[in-house]
Amino acid sequence: MTKKQTRVSAEDEAKRQSRKDILRARKEAEQKRQIMWAVGGVAGLLILVLIVALVNEFILTPNRAVATVNGEEITIRQWEDRVRYERAQRIVSLENQLEAFGGDVGIIQQFMGQTIVELQDNAALAEGILGQMTDEALLRQAAEARGLTVTDAELDEEIGSFFNYFGGELPTPLPEPTETIAPTPSLTPIPTAVITDVVPTNTPPPTLEPAPAETAPTATPVSKESFDEQLGDLLTQLKDLGVDEATFREVIRNQMVVVKLADALAEEQALPTEAPHASIFLLSFDTEADANEALAMAQTDSFLAVWNGIRSAPADAETTTGTASELLWRTQDTLTSAVGAEAAEAAFVLPPGVPSSVYTQQVDAETTRYHLFQVSGREVRELPAATIENAKSSLLSVFLTEQSTIGSVELFENWRNRVPSQPVLDPKFLAQPTPVPTDPAASDETIPATPDTGQ
Repeated sequence: MTKKQTRVSAEDEAKRQSRKDILRARKEAEQKRQIMWAVGGVAGLLILVLIVALVNEFILTPNRAVATVNGEEITIRQWEDRVRYERAQRIVSLENQLEAFGGDVGIIQQFMGQTIVELQDNAALAEGILGQMTDEALLRQAAEARGLTVTDAELDEEIGSFFNYFGGELPTPLPEPTETIAPTPSLTPIPTAVITDVVPTNTPPPTLEPAPAETAPTATPVSKESFDEQLGDLLTQLKDLGVDEATFREVIRNQMVVVKLADALAEEQALPTEAPHASIFLLSFDTEADANEALAMAQTDSFLAVWNGIRSAPADAETTTGTASELLWRTQDTLTSAVGAEAAEAAFVLPPGVPSSVYTQQVDAETTRYHLFQVSGREVRELPAATIENAKSSLLSVFLTEQSTIGSVELFENWRNRVPSQPVLDPKFLAQPTPVPTDPAASDETIPATPDTGQ
């Protein structure tokens, strides 16, 4: 009887142990499931955070406004693309100049040092470009209000002109220059302390002869194949630096819109394209005494005789105290920069052929010049193209200031932690140029002479 109970107890114990294992296994499985859920939840949360961060970094933030101009947004993406373009443009220019100067970094640093400085100061360059973009937005809005836009065909034509490609045709011809009547003075010298044996003669008045018309140089047009190759090379350079073609075209389109607006403003404000011009025979001196002496001689003899005498005197003559020059067809503004405001004003009042008084021009704090002149001609003439373009630029600048005052321009600070530093300036442009030895004898090494190859 005792043996039977023992056997049953062992079986019960085995069953109880089996149930414990099952319960333990279930408990462990439940714990594993909970751990897996926890790990999965954490991993899912991390993935969600990563997705949110990526969406914020590459979708939401780039589309946030870095500035608004009359309600129009300039997004961070647009600004970043423009900064990269401006950096790339400067780097391409540096590389091209370096190639043109045979790899001489010293020359590039000397003549394009400002460009190198700009590329090193990322924040200053980026901030300046943001201001430039807000100005462009103001001007573009003003142009659109006037119905001024740039078509794709016009844009393509403008890009072609950069490479002297004009659709297989010659560039638009410039207007034929008009023949300029240039006063030509007599070169008969008058008696001076140096030239004494001169046969007395009456100095003839200046004769009017047509000066040869100046022909403006024209660009040599290139073929379609050459244009495609050059444009492709440029776009490849920009692409290698992280700039796409769309940004390149958009920048040029903005520039063209501004030009159209400047032309419209010039037309609206009736910007003059012609103005009174004067030609003068000019005598200039360093001292007032010399100028007064020349004036006395001009009143006694003739102005042209004095002018001819100084003009024909040797450059190293000890008695030469002044300079004689001829200023042809100058506006009052350009004459002002040459002889001073008072003399320039007199040049448009004094009758031709009459010597002027002596006028004083304060060149700088230490230099004073004394001028007297005789008007040889006055007439209304077309203004030079450069003068007209400068006047348009002034109109545009004043207009932009007005628009900035009456418009609504708001800049945000969210750009400061997103300033692009790409593309990076090649360190070779920052290298210290190799100094040229000035005293070979002081050097321990002998610089070998370059052999004469006869080439």
